[in-house]
Amino acid sequence: MLKNSFMYKFFSYFLIIILTFISCQENPKSLFKNNTISSAHPLASLAGKKMFEQGGNAFDAAVAAGFALAVVEPSMSGIGGRLQAIFHKASGKIGGVDASTQVPMQYKPTDEKHSYGYKTIGIPGVVAGLLKLQIENGVLPIQKVMEPAINYAENGFRILPGEAYRQQMSKEIFEQYEGTKTHFLNADGTSYKSGDLFVQKTLALTLKAIANRGKAGFYEGDVAQKMVKDIQSNGGLITLEDLKNYQALNSEVLYGSFQGCKVHALNLPSYGAITIQILQILDHLKIGNNEEDWAEKISKATELAYMYREHQNDRDSLNSILSYHKAADWAKQIQDQKLNLVSQNTSNMPGSWIASLGHTTHLTTADKNGNVVSLTQTVGPNMGSKVASKELGFLYAVTLGGYLGEYKPGDRSNSHITPTLFMDEDKVILAIGAAGGSRIITAVTQVAHRYLAQKSDLKRALFLPRVYPFEDSLWIEDHDGVKQLNADFNMDNYLFKMIDEKARFGRVHAIAYDSISKSWIGAADPDWEGTVENHITK
Repeated sequence: MLKNSFMYKFFSYFLIIILTFISCQENPKSLFKNNTISSAHPLASLAGKKMFEQGGNAFDAAVAAGFALAVVEPSMSGIGGRLQAIFHKASGKIGGVDASTQVPMQYKPTDEKHSYGYKTIGIPGVVAGLLKLQIENGVLPIQKVMEPAINYAENGFRILPGEAYRQQMSKEIFEQYEGTKTHFLNADGTSYKSGDLFVQKTLALTLKAIANRGKAGFYEGDVAQKMVKDIQSNGGLITLEDLKNYQALNSEVLYGSFQGCKVHALNLPSYGAITIQILQILDHLKIGNNEEDWAEKISKATELAYMYREHQNDRDSLNSILSYHKAADWAKQIQDQKLNLVSQNTSNMPGSWIASLGHTTHLTTADKNGNVVSLTQTVGPNMGSKVASKELGFLYAVTLGGYLGEYKPGDRSNSHITPTLFMDEDKVILAIGAAGGSRIITAVTQVAHRYLAQKSDLKRALFLPRVYPFEDSLWIEDHDGVKQLNADFNMDNYLFKMIDEKARFGRVHAIAYDSISKSWIGAADPDWEGTVENHITK
């Protein structure tokens, strides 16, 4: 009896130890004092914060905010669009998700060009990408994660000035399509104004189908059938098989060096290699303590890297682009010679490379355990294809038609999207990404340089003016908030062109690690309507 009692106690204690160990593994001690999210819309940031409040991690917050952005900022992104994300897990793993739009298998390459309409629609990727992120890395049920987005769609939200303006810009095109007109214009044919209650009950039903059935709720069944029927009835190419076969993929993570840190970014269809190349060139440049020298050096580094945008598919070229030693050679060319700005021949470039207005949306999240997500999603140019199916309620992205370049069936659309992580040993010290079309890369690299090389605090790094080399001039951001910082530019230099407009140089959302307070610090681009939300851990 005594023996049995002893064995019972032994096994009881042993079981307690095992369970405690497992619990500790599943719920590691907090490494940081807070959870943080920075996104392009206050309601999306609040959606992410809500996940933290309910015990979710950075992945849950990112996915909740991603779905929310699809509802509250449809001009910039949506479930009919594409997505690229890079992440760091508390375990140390660095990975990425490719959920770019894909060319339908029935597509036949053509010289016919379209900037919007049904013929520009490719296979959407956002839903598959968000679900992959959450299912593989999140801790909350997908129904819980999607609650904020469904609520915003079903009950409505007050539309912000920027979103109202962008929708108004596309009003005339909306009128061409019954579905778009139904969902994005009032009953009297007018556009929504700032402060109007924007209700999207049809979109809410589509989101509920995803929440209830997961990936099959969008890529199969009723939603898929409605999608295909509408698209094919109007000259588009997507089939049920295209949708069923679509998969969000693991991205190839590239790496380079900058300011003693390891830089992680994504290979095609993201332009991470170009981002890394610019940073590595800058790492070898001597930049004077003045804005003019900084602008010229940044511009020349960018131009050299941009020359290789169309060579990223080739592995040997990719290795050259990523070479730190090669970057040193390019930096020496810049340092030793006064290179003139390269006049770019824009006639043969895809529209996305030279678009005057940027688009897309970005969010970054980080949690108490060290999980970090940098995620960019888009529908292409403002309001994407300008097409929404009447029975579904969301806009499709532009994929075909030449805006992104020429593709063949099954290809995924490349873009300037470049979510990026900077690591110091095993810790993320800066997670960053941007919206802004072709200005995404320049926004990311310049903010990173301001923060890590110039040692500006994060908010100031986002505030300081940015530059963009375009054709035979160098554009300088010069709106009211930064004019005083540009006073020392020599305007006799014909290369400089001051651009007095907000949001033309990319919109950044970033999170950095503060080693003193052991907390995350977030920043939202001051040129946009986004916010940062913090959740203090207990």
